[in-house]
Amino acid sequence: MKLVTPSVYVVSRPQIDWPSIVRYLADEVGVTIDWAGLRGEVPSGEALIEFMARLCYRSFEPGLNANVTKVRENRADYFENILQSRHGSVLAHVHYSFVFHNVSRVFTHEVVRHSAGTDISQESLRYVRLDQIKFWLPQWAQDDRELHDRCEHVINMLENYQKWMAEHFKLDDPGTPFAEKKHKTSFMRRFAPLGLATSIGMTFNVRALRHVIETRYSGHAEEEMQVVMPLLFDIMKRELPLLFNDYVVTPAGLETPHRKV
Repeated sequence: MKLVTPSVYVVSRPQIDWPSIVRYLADEVGVTIDWAGLRGEVPSGEALIEFMARLCYRSFEPGLNANVTKVRENRADYFENILQSRHGSVLAHVHYSFVFHNVSRVFTHEVVRHSAGTDISQESLRYVRLDQIKFWLPQWAQDDRELHDRCEHVINMLENYQKWMAEHFKLDDPGTPFAEKKHKTSFMRRFAPLGLATSIGMTFNVRALRHVIETRYSGHAEEEMQVVMPLLFDIMKRELPLLFNDYVVTPAGLETPHRKV
């Protein structure tokens, strides 16, 4: 058994084609913007959401829409208004991809329930053979020495059984076809514990991200969720501060006046 700690990696962010936005604004709307300056100073996720939101009302500047005589120029105020008015559809244009690493299948079985606005790719134990079982134990379980030792004994026993089956099925023999390896590996995973550490890749749109973080960053959430969700929240506060700074961390979890945006 190898003790591990869950971690979160952001592996993909939105990328804007600024010249195309500039051409659209100039040709169709009659607006000129300094895209070079914006590209370097504004997070792409926030910029794309703002563009899509202003597109809805032709509110890039006063006078483009006869019904709009004043526009919010302060970006913080603009995003506050999006959250306050629950204009959540514009948040769905922006996607971020993450790898949740060294998380258990307990965690993955829960997080994949949030399928709306997400795409999921999980490490397949039908193909990936287990030769070492990595495991996360909460600190209180590690501190209980008898519990820890018994956990280690059970996991090591299961780990050795995986190795015995691989040898018994001759999976490393040169003549064993891949189809046979896949068939037997799928059988072998049935003897792996639900708590084994694995990896899952997930892509969320920002609307879905807010929902998942609000729901799962809670003092009532499953124990591993309480480890992983703060990591995800901290990443998004850095990535999109104007869209995640409305949350307040409390002992019960996250609080925000803008639920279900």
